[in-house]
Amino acid sequence: MLTPDPRHGPLVPMLLVLTVVTGLVDAVSYLRLGHVFVANMTGNVVFLGFALAGAAGLSATASLSALAAFVLGALAGGHLARRLPDHRGRLLTTAVVGQVVLVAASTALAAVAGYTSDPARYGLIGLLAFAMGGQNAVVRSLKVPDLTTTVLTMTITALAADRTGPRRLASAVWMFVGALVGALLIRQGDVPVALALALALLVAVAALTHRAAGARPAPDWTHPL
Repeated sequence: MLTPDPRHGPLVPMLLVLTVVTGLVDAVSYLRLGHVFVANMTGNVVFLGFALAGAAGLSATASLSALAAFVLGALAGGHLARRLPDHRGRLLTTAVVGQVVLVAASTALAAVAGYTSDPARYGLIGLLAFAMGGQNAVVRSLKVPDLTTTVLTMTITALAADRTGPRRLASAVWMFVGALVGALLIRQGDVPVALALALALLVAVAALTHRAAGARPAPDWTHPL
């Protein structure tokens, strides 16, 4: 069971919501954008190798596009973290507002242009991978243990090896929930529906973090570790 942690305040639940977003957008990208991930770069590196070996149903171009956009997003997220080093609440709020813009653009693109044509598909891959790269970089700088929001391999390994860690378990569960809900929404609705849910969650994270971080004096959890 997760217990309140005064060192991180609301960052723990907010990062768990971002983990759900990861599952949602990866469901969209894998199931509708050509078997490519926009958040799980380990998968893309593996897919790239498979595609170059001639495996059917995989695109080296799509994997490379996602990797490139993710790296650019991570560069932007790292730059933002260096610009806002003294207030973790302001950093997360600003980063998530940027994600809101990118995911809103993705939702609009999917609703207007669809996702089957190459321009629309690669546009969606680029926007979403950039957003997730930025998220990954900023979350890394927040230094909340056991909550990466995008990577689970080491989290699950540590959970099994150490036999402790409610955050690790919660991280895996909530990414699963995001992927499951995303897949169900895509089956019952379409890409814009799943992206709209991801957008709503991001707006909620930005609003709630901004409100929690705006107290005066600044709460202890906003201070860098």
